[in-house]
Amino acid sequence: MGVSVKEVAKRAGVSVGTVSNVLNRPESVRADTIDRVNAAIAELGYVPNDAARQLRAGQSTQIALLVLDIGNPFFADVARGAERQAALTGHTVLLANSDDSHEREAAHLDQFERQRVAGVLLVPSDDAADRVARLRERGIPVVLVDRGTADSSVASVAVDDVVGGKTAAQHILDQGRRRIVFVGGPLAIAQARDRLAGAQEAVDAVDGASLDILETTSLSLEQGMAAGARIQELVAEGKCDAVFAANDLLAIGLQQSMLTGAGRVTIPGDVVMVGYDDISFAAAAVVPITSVRQPRERIGSTAVELLMKERDAADGAVREHVLFQPELVVRASSTAQ
Repeated sequence: MGVSVKEVAKRAGVSVGTVSNVLNRPESVRADTIDRVNAAIAELGYVPNDAARQLRAGQSTQIALLVLDIGNPFFADVARGAERQAALTGHTVLLANSDDSHEREAAHLDQFERQRVAGVLLVPSDDAADRVARLRERGIPVVLVDRGTADSSVASVAVDDVVGGKTAAQHILDQGRRRIVFVGGPLAIAQARDRLAGAQEAVDAVDGASLDILETTSLSLEQGMAAGARIQELVAEGKCDAVFAANDLLAIGLQQSMLTGAGRVTIPGDVVMVGYDDISFAAAAVVPITSVRQPRERIGSTAVELLMKERDAADGAVREHVLFQPELVVRASSTAQ
């Protein structure tokens, strides 16, 4: 069990209130008393409870970042950008993972509320309007990350995924491919749904082009590998000559599976492939993967900037909605360069 403030006070021969003043308001304490208290702290190995002190002061230096998949390098880069920006204002970032589970998301948000964090950066698993409203009612600002919103009272930062999906599909069509399969899901995730919508828009504008959907249960490497066998079958049946994966983890898993086994296919010969996010592993794949790039670290840093503004915003003020434009990075998986 840790050393208590009472023990420090007894060792230094002062009151508990004096120890508290040394820790929180040293300018109000005589120098010799500060020396005695600090000596007692050192002798006993007392560690001040910063969290408790922050709660008493009604302040916190911790920002919570809740993401869908902590194993996805995309979110690791978002967290890096958030952490760097937070450090500039004396804040630290608590990173948590919902695993795209509404229950886990709710549990984390409950914990953040109890901790009275300085703010929450939220990548929601679904419609989180009620939870966002509850946090804000309790004085905890919230910024939606990687998710746009039509709610003018909530700040957000995201990339235009409809444009990103359209850009990916248009690139595939420009390679002369017409039988595209979209791999991604679950489609309850807004990002996957928007990327599909953009791809469908591009396909609908080209006669003879088709877009089939192979929905996955998550945007993971494992789900990509599992979907690879089905793509091999579709290629053998003449029903697929291109794949648009909803993120790069899926694309990498697909590639690993498609290039092996009895039904292996060639990339980009049999199948043109495009992923999404442009994580570092996409460029390092066996066949480097063409991908739609998002400014990952900038998304994180912008989210923190918006959160700092959110703290000072007046009630009823219209919050900022930052929407970055995606960029296509062409590699060997989609064209013979």
